[in-house]
Order: sequence, then C-alpha cells, then structure tokens
Amino acid sequence: MKFKTILLALMTAMGIGACNGQNSSDTDSNNNQVKQSNSNKNMKAIVIFFSHAGDNYSVGNIEVGNTKIVADYISEFTGADQFEIVTHKYDGMAYMPLIDLAKKEAAAGKLPPYEGNAPDLSPYDTVFIGGPVWWGTYPQVMFTMFRDIDLTGKTVIPFTTHEGSGLANCVSDVKKAFPAANVTKGFDIYGHEVRSGKAKVQK
Repeated sequence: MKFKTILLALMTAMGIGACNGQNSSDTDSNNNQVKQSNSNKNMKAIVIFFSHAGDNYSVGNIEVGNTKIVADYISEFTGADQFEIVTHKYDGMAYMPLIDLAKKEAAAGKLPPYEGNAPDLSPYDTVFIGGPVWWGTYPQVMFTMFRDIDLTGKTVIPFTTHEGSGLANCVSDVKKAFPAANVTKGFDIYGHEVRSGKAKVQK
C-alpha cells in the first residue's frame, strides 16, 4: 500500500485534516506523557519514534532529530498522537563513537533501557513506528520498546530517516516483532531532506 493512500485513508477514517491548533499532553495508564494533537478525543493513530539529536551524519550537530521532524509532519497530516522513545545513553556522543557503539549493540542484541514505561496502545488502531537506520535496522533501544508493547490486530506503518539505507531491514524486523499486526510497506526519507521535505512526507 502506498504511503499516500495510507495517509488519505487515515484522514478520511478519522474525519480530520491538517492540525489547526496547538498540541497538548496527557498521561497514559502508566503515568507517561503522550503528546496529543489538538483536543480530538476520537484519535485512533499514534506515532512511536526514536530520534537522535546532536551530531548526525550529513546534517551536522542538530537540536531536533531528523525523525522527530518527520513524526511532527505525520501528526500534522493525520492528527496522530505521539510517544517519543527517550534514552540519554547517546547524549553528547560524536558521530563516529556513536555508530561504533550502535554496531556493537546490534551485534550483541543489546536492549538499552528507555525512560519511563511503554504507552497504553489500547485506544489506537494505527501505529506509525519511526527511527533512524543504524546498521541496517532501527536503533536497539526501539527493540526494547517492541518487547514491551502488543500491536496485535493493529495497522503498523514503519518509517525511517537515513542517508542511503532506505528502509533497510526495518519493515521485516517490525514484522518479526509483531507477527499478528498488519505491517504496511513503509516510508523512508533522507535525513538531510527532512527540513525541506514536508511535501514529500505528505505525498
């Protein structure tokens, strides 16, 4: 299914278009903050993502991670809520030491902890899952989150930011993690394109 078709179907089903108001925050059953778009109480979609600020390949030292920007676009277009996977393990790391650590974590199957608890996903029909591509798949901290959530019966839309890897193994790894979910084809965009690529994400 093409990403454009997915977005149009979601907007039609939820009866919403682009956001016109300010985002608000609420807490789930685990007292974690879930960022809500507008005040629409009929939201059935959420974006779960990990985004790395700081030193990044091609774009340099950035205050807002590439994936966060894409997640914001998706929420604007669909009205989806957000849950950001947060870890401070990689804070302040230069690019080369970071990718070396990421490679070791992936090879060893490490599951670094994230802050807080997993979100309550029972209200949601559709889950966007996004992150950068590190060594052929999502960062390992995302797999820690995958261990803690159940997406049975939900429509799952993977997306990635990258500098040449495309979707890599992310879609197949999401399918492995959630065999009872309806995992779609997914969407990818170059990290250096995201700041000027809003129209591409919308398309």
